[in-house]
Amino acid sequence: MIIKILLTLIFLAVMVGVGIYSRKQARSVDGFVLGGRAVGPWLTAFAFGTSYFSAVVFVGYAGQFGWKYGLSSTWIGIGNAIIGSLLAWIILGRRTKLMTQHIESRTMPDFFGTRFSDQGLRVAASIIAFVFLIPYTAGVYSGISRLFEMGFDIPYEYCVIIMSILTAVYVIIGGYKATAMNDFIQGIIMLFGIVAVIVAVLNAQGGLEIAVEKLGQLPADGATEPGSGMFATLFGPDPWGLFGVVVLTSLGTMGLPQMVGKFYSITDESAIRRGTVISTIFAFIVAGGCYFLGGFGRLYDPVIGANGKIAYDSIVPAMLVQLSPALIALVVLLVLSASMSTLASLVLTSSSTMTLDLIYRDKKSLPGEVEEGTIDDVVAEKIERRKVVVMRVLIMFFIAISLLIALNPPTFIAQLMGISWGALAGAFLAPFMLGLYWRGVTTASVWACFIWGVGLTVINMLAGNPINPINCGAIAMVGGFPVVWLVSLVSPKLPSQQLDRMFACYK
Repeated sequence: MIIKILLTLIFLAVMVGVGIYSRKQARSVDGFVLGGRAVGPWLTAFAFGTSYFSAVVFVGYAGQFGWKYGLSSTWIGIGNAIIGSLLAWIILGRRTKLMTQHIESRTMPDFFGTRFSDQGLRVAASIIAFVFLIPYTAGVYSGISRLFEMGFDIPYEYCVIIMSILTAVYVIIGGYKATAMNDFIQGIIMLFGIVAVIVAVLNAQGGLEIAVEKLGQLPADGATEPGSGMFATLFGPDPWGLFGVVVLTSLGTMGLPQMVGKFYSITDESAIRRGTVISTIFAFIVAGGCYFLGGFGRLYDPVIGANGKIAYDSIVPAMLVQLSPALIALVVLLVLSASMSTLASLVLTSSSTMTLDLIYRDKKSLPGEVEEGTIDDVVAEKIERRKVVVMRVLIMFFIAISLLIALNPPTFIAQLMGISWGALAGAFLAPFMLGLYWRGVTTASVWACFIWGVGLTVINMLAGNPINPINCGAIAMVGGFPVVWLVSLVSPKLPSQQLDRMFACYK
């Protein structure tokens, strides 16, 4: 216990220390939100990866999908690395960096408002982002607190409150630069931690070969005879269900504001190329390792919740509780690292979108247009500082709401993430990606996709989830592309001169 407490206190002290170190760069809006658009490839790649993978993945998803699909759940991690990291950087990295810098966009809602000349889109996108980032944040709190409860025997409620306070401290003090620097430190811990935990768990089962053999002897759900082998096969007992999870957790990153925002802040195109490689390797190790580990969950006795069903969020903690104290301390730091980085990214994204896109909606001119008027430097600096203050206040507000949900969480973490990712990526993915490449995307098509993504998710939720939230989220994301394409064909196009100025950044 002394080892666990000591390591955790050192870790938390370093996080807060980085926030204090970075405070000078967080005085302006660009510095607080984007790190001055001068964050290097290593910091950006690790920030992308650590924001991607949190306790939701390590505890919630690895446990639930490892139980359902066995070793084939490793495909989810591979999909995360190839689609969610490699393709995301290749498809979005360069174009996002160039266009958002060209049109001086600081957030995803700001991009929609400027790119499609409709401030209503900017307001709607900021509300969608703020509302649907809350359940995801609550899911992260829930996941990390389950591990703390297991590792330190501290009541769940206390864990959630402590994590929320600590996250708020270093984000409020240091902004994005502190978040990126902490993400790098946390990413290193995650890389070493996941490898060490996998080795320890497999050794406890007699090694990889014996563990796979045990898994292959387990009966499928509903069967009485052992030896079906389904949980040790390449595609598991439900390939189509597995495919839906791969789509949701991989494709979704390209439509999430907290993920895409990493490309706004990177230094230049050469940094994007290096960041692509670093981010992909990171995802292979962390995501692949998490789901591979979760695939052995059936070798341990499941925890049955009060409702008589398996408590999926307790599967991974049950696998780890028998490890040595030093390894449990490492697991706690691993999940703490993964979760605090994601939390920092979520609260910073939500507060910046609300401040810049809802409270202070500056009227901007497109490149090549004449400014209608300017304000003097003293007034401009005061406004910038006021915006940073408002963002800091909203960070506390956002954390407080997420905390209330986390204190009364739904059945399992994956449900929270499915709702959040489905609505956000269902609304944003298609218009954002196509808006970077296709001049023919219309304002009406973006509105249609917002309605499609949010509407499908909310209706499904209110109807009692007749479609599994995971599959519903995947349908919302993929379905957004035909929605944008079809509506763009029949709705008024943007002026060609405006599009010429917009796309001049790629020449």
